Amino acid sequence: MIASVRGQVTAIAPDGAVVEVGGIGVLVHCTPATLATLRVGEEARLATSLVVREDSLTLYGFADDDERRVFELVQGASGVGPKVALAMLAVHTPNTLRVAVASADVKALTRVPGVGPKGAQRIIVDLKDKLGAPEEAVNAALNGRAVVSPWREQVHSGLVGLGYSSKDADEAVAAVSPQADAELAEGRTPQVAVLLKAALRTLSLR
Repeated sequence: MIASVRGQVTAIAPDGAVVEVGGIGVLVHCTPATLATLRVGEEARLATSLVVREDSLTLYGFADDDERRVFELVQGASGVGPKVALAMLAVHTPNTLRVAVASADVKALTRVPGVGPKGAQRIIVDLKDKLGAPEEAVNAALNGRAVVSPWREQVHSGLVGLGYSSKDADEAVAAVSPQADAELAEGRTPQVAVLLKAALRTLSLR
């Protein structure tokens, strides 16, 4: 198993990046949030998971080991392959995914492309005791206490990774907060990729 790759990022595409390792360009498929932390020409380390098929070898990359672990665990659920697993992490952070499973939140899981109500119910049953408990801050949400949405930190770190200053990132996050708040008010989980694009638009208009 290839547990991680480290090297210079030579290219970034909408669904992955090329990292040069030992003179070889390795294509790594990533979520939009992870891609946003990478910059062409800079060194990066990605936790990785290699998916082997009869006709292909596909490498998936993650910001940290926890994301990789969750990616691999969710594939133990009926009907969940690597593409759906990656989509789950594009919509939810590992901890919000743990919250959704622990609280049997079918609606949250069906926000993932390719996951319907029946599939969400199977995921909950199959993963209930496998993902582990949410971290303390997220656990508070299960008890009805307020908790800061994880999208803020992800969008902020994504913008900083793209070369913006922390101050600019703060202002862009503040600018897209109403959009995220509106989604939360309607019971939807804010999608980091969408908010990141909106934040980039606000910065380009300055």
